[in-house]
Amino acid sequence: MKRCVLTAPAKINLYLEILGDRPDGFHELAMVMQSVTLADRIEISTQPGIAQFTQPIQIQCSHSRVPNDETNLAYRAAALLRDRFPDRIEKLGAIEIAIDKRLPVAAGLAGGSSNAAAVLIGLDLLAELGLTQGELSDLAAELGSDIPFCAIGGTALATGRGERVTPIEFPGPLWVVLAKYRSFGVSTPWAYKTFRSQFSDRYESDPVGLQQRRNRVHSGEMVGAIANGDGTAIGALLHNDLEKVVLPEHPAVAALRSTLAAGTDGNGADVLGAMMSGSGPTVFALLATEVAASALRDRVARTLDDPDLELWVTQLAPDGIIVLDS
Repeated sequence: MKRCVLTAPAKINLYLEILGDRPDGFHELAMVMQSVTLADRIEISTQPGIAQFTQPIQIQCSHSRVPNDETNLAYRAAALLRDRFPDRIEKLGAIEIAIDKRLPVAAGLAGGSSNAAAVLIGLDLLAELGLTQGELSDLAAELGSDIPFCAIGGTALATGRGERVTPIEFPGPLWVVLAKYRSFGVSTPWAYKTFRSQFSDRYESDPVGLQQRRNRVHSGEMVGAIANGDGTAIGALLHNDLEKVVLPEHPAVAALRSTLAAGTDGNGADVLGAMMSGSGPTVFALLATEVAASALRDRVARTLDDPDLELWVTQLAPDGIIVLDS
């Protein structure tokens, strides 16, 4: 029997710009992605023997809304490696993946993508595949747009549909308050489809123009603020195009964002910036200290006083998947 335990962190978007359409039906994006320390715990264990031929991959998750079958991205990650490296993976025997779900589900924080990235990394270690970072990223891109970033983690620029990832300098340990209504979700396909229907007249269609817009993000103010570790500038430059369609349609998310932005005193104190992450519905606020983040969490809980509201205090993280034990 072999065993590997990993953490699979959430990600937030510090910047998300929709540039145009792609021939594959996805959107051309320019994003700055950032790992945070709030993370799921993934345990992968293997059992040699005949069981591998009857039930080769098994998933267990502590959250009732997460599927325990082949629709789970973690399962699909294991199945992909089994398909590509059958001899090495089958020698491991039956694969059991246990997910201790600490991230909110359907939250725009790439929880499922991060779980899949952890499985790719964990099975690479257990089967001694020796995959390079580039090879892992290529496999991750076959599973989903966010998974290549999750396999790298830290702070990165992401372009294409999100699968082309370039690590950049970590901005420093800023603190984050995450907020989400437990029972509420936003469909990512709906968000992008709605944005296309409302704003496609602004899309860049010329390849040269697309490259120029990508370059503007690479050399833009947000990347400069990150390189300088300037938390105030990072907060002021937070940007997410999908807020244009999600917030008007979902006033509860807009109100939650406003409450976070109001800071620890109701007038914006201590908050560097607040924004929705990805397609939502999670919103977050950036703060300079843990004391301020805890104070903001407590104030939001008192102000909204809703048992359906979940709040977390976490921190920007310089790393992605971390191997705890193998």
